[in-house]
Amino acid sequence: MNYKNITVAGSGVLGYQIAFQTAFHGFCVTVYDITDENLEKAKNKFNNLGEAYKKDLKATQRQIDKTHRNLKYTSNLAEAVKDADLLIEAVPENPTIKINFYKTLAKVAPEKTVFVTNSSTLLPSQFAESTGRPSKFLALHFANTVWIHNTAEIMGHATTNPQIFNDIIDFAKAIGMLPLPLYKEQPGYILNSLLVPLINAATALLVNEVAKPETIDKTWMKATGAPLGPFAILDIVGITTAYNIDKIAANKTKDPLKIKTVAYLKEHYIDKNKLGVSTGEGFYKYPNPAFKNPNFLK
Repeated sequence: MNYKNITVAGSGVLGYQIAFQTAFHGFCVTVYDITDENLEKAKNKFNNLGEAYKKDLKATQRQIDKTHRNLKYTSNLAEAVKDADLLIEAVPENPTIKINFYKTLAKVAPEKTVFVTNSSTLLPSQFAESTGRPSKFLALHFANTVWIHNTAEIMGHATTNPQIFNDIIDFAKAIGMLPLPLYKEQPGYILNSLLVPLINAATALLVNEVAKPETIDKTWMKATGAPLGPFAILDIVGITTAYNIDKIAANKTKDPLKIKTVAYLKEHYIDKNKLGVSTGEGFYKYPNPAFKNPNFLK
């Protein structure tokens, strides 16, 4: 693995974390997003991340300053990938958006550039042909708060080059992640194969008016010793992500519960811009959510 120049496409919930983590470990990182406004927001978020790295990882100010020097920004895709050894795609979890992105990317990226998707639920085989380089395409999925929950799920598809697969394992190690290789395509990978059923069960309890979010989270946290409940996790992931996934499932399956869940999330959260941590309110209010109160489980 001789990657040096990394491009991260998308500076949203996970994209900006991936970019900062990669830059922190010494790689030259170009952050791409579709507007300069989004990139300015990312710069502000990077400042906050720097403080988190100092607090959680005991990083020095010198390390954080070097990380910022390793970052550059552009809203021009051709410019973003002109020197890229690796492009990490972190655009919205919507198949149409991803396919259109890859078709555009394929026209401007150098032949050497390896593409990986950070998709949390979609399979690399769904996009392989759109990339124009299926043998150099696979999934590299990160969990939220990547500097603490430093997992990297690596999943190829039928025609992924095995050497590229191994190179991505090495890259994940090089940026401080725990590589978790999957040897067969699996919707939801490992993490979300375990997590999504929990989230679905929690939202079903909510939309069917069985219990409120805080009560559901308290139950899970107290009974299992988990540090967070499903709705706290949803706030971190972003309610928009859950909404988009449920909407795709509702359209595909016509499941009455999925349809009801989509309508509920739209009315009570999406339309009110209560999208989770990113907007200051979701199922909880931030920066001081109730689940962080020492008396939450008493």
